[in-house]
Amino acid sequence: MDEKYIEQIVNAVLNELKSTQDGQPNPTPISDIDEEVDASCVDIASKEVKAIPLIDEPTDPDALSRMMKRTSARIGVGRAGTRLKTQTMLALRADHASAKDSVLLDVNEKLIEEMGLFLVKTKCKDKDEFLTRPDIGKEFDSANENEIKNKCTPNADVQIYVSDGLSSRAIEANAANILPSMTEGLKSQGLKVGVPFFVKYGRVGAMDRISEITGAKVTCVLIGERPGLGTAESMSAYIAYMAKVGMPEAHRTVVSNIHSGGTNAVEAGAYIAEIIGKIVQNKASGVNLKK
Repeated sequence: MDEKYIEQIVNAVLNELKSTQDGQPNPTPISDIDEEVDASCVDIASKEVKAIPLIDEPTDPDALSRMMKRTSARIGVGRAGTRLKTQTMLALRADHASAKDSVLLDVNEKLIEEMGLFLVKTKCKDKDEFLTRPDIGKEFDSANENEIKNKCTPNADVQIYVSDGLSSRAIEANAANILPSMTEGLKSQGLKVGVPFFVKYGRVGAMDRISEITGAKVTCVLIGERPGLGTAESMSAYIAYMAKVGMPEAHRTVVSNIHSGGTNAVEAGAYIAEIIGKIVQNKASGVNLKK
């Protein structure tokens, strides 16, 4: 959406208001504006719209364009007096709303079914408790522990599971693509992979109890990260060798920034499989893993 198109919309609205007040027909119906673009279908927070420079008469347009292509930071947005331009402010509010939705909404259970994952949940009874009690998001009741024990392959080389964490959108955007890539990469190394599953209301630390229940050598959780205004779809993989409840956080290996604007899911899956292979070989993870 360029400035010329925005100006067309504004002029059409003003003309419509004026004609209504004067009792005259509208000379420029909004539906007649630039028919190739439907304003109702434009996502003001999309990458394409954000890539349009909003600085009036920049000194070096080419340099500005190159800079904007190399970062997701909000540069080239210009200003309206001492304030942000309307388009920039609307995009900020849209990104903030997307981040809130990602935290507060649950992962679509249809996706979980389509991926063939069975579902368990931590002791958190709802989303509010999950957000306010991180400690409970690491624990399971006996029924859910038995579900994991009965359905997972005992003592596998690698146990992978998916968890919502703090971003449902991260899981919906990446999980279906990363899991096959990881599994294929691990099996090609001759590693025995356990039955994957999904943990609702899960924190990273839940992997420690899962490791104890399954007896896996390596446990890996694919989890949604806290969203920011840059993206609400960032996922990370936390990996640990022989994880135990209460172990130091430094013993986890982390692969982060998995999303379309960072490392794409398929590429990340292959890389994580390679890292896990090294962890199994060295029998260590986190700061203990020698690269």
